[in-house]
Amino acid sequence: MVKKYIEIFYANKYYFPLLVLLACLPVIILRDFTPANELRYLSIADEALRSGHFFTFMNHGTPYADKPPLYFWIIMLGKILLGKHSMWFLSLFSFIPAFVIIQVMNKWVSPIMSAQDRLLSGAMLMTSGLFLALALVLRMDMLMCMFIVLSLYIFYKILKNRATTFDTYLFPIYIFMAVFSKGPIGIIIPLLSTTVFLVLKKQKMKWSRFWGWKTWGILLTLFAVWFLFVYLEGGGEYFNDLVFHQTFGRAIDSFHHKHAFYYYFITYWYSLAPWSIFIVVVMSLTLVRKKMRTDLELFFFVVILVTLFTLSLISSKLEVYLAPAFPFFVYLTVLFMRKLEVTKYLKWSLAFPALLLSLSLLILAYSVFFLKMEYLNSLFIWIAAVVLSVFSALGNYLLLKRKALQESILAISVGLLLAVFIAAWALPSLNGRLGYADVCKVALKLSKEKSITKFNALSVRHAANMDVFLHTDVGEVTRTQVLENKLPESILILKNSALKPADSLSICLQNRERYVVEPYSLFVISDK
Repeated sequence: MVKKYIEIFYANKYYFPLLVLLACLPVIILRDFTPANELRYLSIADEALRSGHFFTFMNHGTPYADKPPLYFWIIMLGKILLGKHSMWFLSLFSFIPAFVIIQVMNKWVSPIMSAQDRLLSGAMLMTSGLFLALALVLRMDMLMCMFIVLSLYIFYKILKNRATTFDTYLFPIYIFMAVFSKGPIGIIIPLLSTTVFLVLKKQKMKWSRFWGWKTWGILLTLFAVWFLFVYLEGGGEYFNDLVFHQTFGRAIDSFHHKHAFYYYFITYWYSLAPWSIFIVVVMSLTLVRKKMRTDLELFFFVVILVTLFTLSLISSKLEVYLAPAFPFFVYLTVLFMRKLEVTKYLKWSLAFPALLLSLSLLILAYSVFFLKMEYLNSLFIWIAAVVLSVFSALGNYLLLKRKALQESILAISVGLLLAVFIAAWALPSLNGRLGYADVCKVALKLSKEKSITKFNALSVRHAANMDVFLHTDVGEVTRTQVLENKLPESILILKNSALKPADSLSICLQNRERYVVEPYSLFVISDK
């Protein structure tokens, strides 16, 4: 029976993408915007629309040169077309690039990889922890990753004399779009990866074929136009911040996300979970046995090493920065896997994470009943934990009893996606903890009822970004201001964890009108 359903997945290349779409759809439709990055991006886009700026951006009056304009243009376009910020619309620009990446990688390896192995590669990539997360959150990383993969694919086509004249123009355009999506890493990875590969292949003389006058001419022209508009709109100070401070400052001595050289050698393990151990074991066995022989395998390996090494040298580090290497990690693993026997090392590198996933139900029970995480006590989450446990146990059965490696990977992947689909229906009850839409909805209602137009916040992270929902600035006040009754007439929003029994803050606010929207409380500060 199990084998029959697995064969059904293999029979039609559209079944698995359809499952991915269905699994992610409830998340896209039901979840709230996260306060830190997502609401900040929306707030910046709103400010740009009000000021009429398109190349320079402000974050609550402070210049924001951290990111290029492409993603903000997408947010602004959505607001203009739909009249509001829509999760489903903005999610398209993370979700669709993820599918494009898989499609490009599949097309790239199709001459040497079977349809079953391509499906398996796509399943592993899409269910890798951070890749799946980036396909669902509103960030520009997946866009940049897509353009980097496209540029590297075009490079390889040109190298193998399979490219058209149009491809030679697309190569620099994709690189520019990668930079225009996120920043300079969009050109650094393609430039270094292709250069190192040509050196290793002793084809240095071909470098100008890819990075000649046409490529640099197009790149410099596009950068010149962009930077000219930045200078005209924001002046020299903003231009210097965007071009130099955000580039060299972050690279040499970062003022944000500064971490040690070995940072990615730690984050790798959960970024590509549950496949991270399996990937390392497969690659190690292949290299030890000297089974890496084709140009394609070498190029994928070079991209991985160059990306890891380069990002490790840069001072500013986040887990998501490694995303451009994820497709190459996964697809190279499947390319190598076909050359290896199913040894005990290979089996246990997959069986161990599958065993941990099969304990999902027990882990959830421990979290709810012993760690008192009551917000996880949802029927949908319980069912999702059961499904994930069953499919992971099935994966281990197929692996250890039948030595069916491919079927085991597919079973675990399907289990992960089904668990995401089911658990997502619990989001309406969790959104109060994930975002600010629910509490802001009540705040707006109170504002109308009490004729109060000012909002303040205490002990609320990134409270200023609530302006996306409240359509006005949100003041961030101190505990002392509240205790000394120095607040103007306003709606005060604070986290319930700040209200401890018999604490002076709780006593000070005990006679104020209070409205609870877990995990927050709203108080009406008024002398009326």
